[in-house]
Amino acid sequence: MSEETSTDLREAVRARYAEASRAVLEPKPGVTAQTVERSGTASCCGSSATDSCCGTGSAARDSADCFGGQLYQPGETDGLPEEAVLASLGCGNPLAVADLHEGERVLDLGSGGGIDVLLSARRVGPSGFAYGVDMTDDMLTLARANAAKAGAANVEFRKGEIEALPLPDAAVDVVISNCVINLSTDKPAVLAEVFRVLVPGGRIGITDVVAEDQLTPADRAAAGSYVGCIAGALSRAEYLDGLAAAGFAGASVTFTHEAAPGMHSAIIRAVKPAAA
Repeated sequence: MSEETSTDLREAVRARYAEASRAVLEPKPGVTAQTVERSGTASCCGSSATDSCCGTGSAARDSADCFGGQLYQPGETDGLPEEAVLASLGCGNPLAVADLHEGERVLDLGSGGGIDVLLSARRVGPSGFAYGVDMTDDMLTLARANAAKAGAANVEFRKGEIEALPLPDAAVDVVISNCVINLSTDKPAVLAEVFRVLVPGGRIGITDVVAEDQLTPADRAAAGSYVGCIAGALSRAEYLDGLAAAGFAGASVTFTHEAAPGMHSAIIRAVKPAAA
């Protein structure tokens, strides 16, 4: 991918998510973050406005409970600002796989409106800390406002790109992310940065859109747009190879539900070796 193409795609992603955040910050009748995200040729939760990350077919298409804030367990988001839930655009629930513990330091890549950071802060308690990194000013404004409304003292949102994380080496115990890494135009850099900021023995528990191995990059591009989380998705083998190249051990990629033909929301786990 040329530098010019990479820059254009990054700016397209930034513009899409800025628009989604403004739909929450400055609500207009009939316009939500999800309708913005679903506009165009694809969304993080399906290949079109009629598909969802819960699968294909009429039952999935007719349901409003298959993406974003609806992917969290009943009661899990109770007490969070409504704006944090409304701005959730992910394809899964990374907290369901991250197994967070009291006192841990957590980093959320592409933290958006802050839902996963705020939920992480609850899990790790006052002795822990939750960071969010996002490149979109409007999303950071929304996330900081949500943290203030929630009264969350153990959170911080930093502006930055996930290919160059604004944290020092060995700064966190856990890295989570929700349907964001597929949007990066330099995924090896992202995985290397995740490895860098984790402590030895640290782990990742993320959700992302992942392609079946038989799908070529051309097949993925035909299935949906880059800003819609489809065209830029890695295959399962590419994800595992990328994690190994970055230095991770014990990596797994588990499909959970179909996002588009041959494309799945998936859970990705891996550990930074203690000897690293």
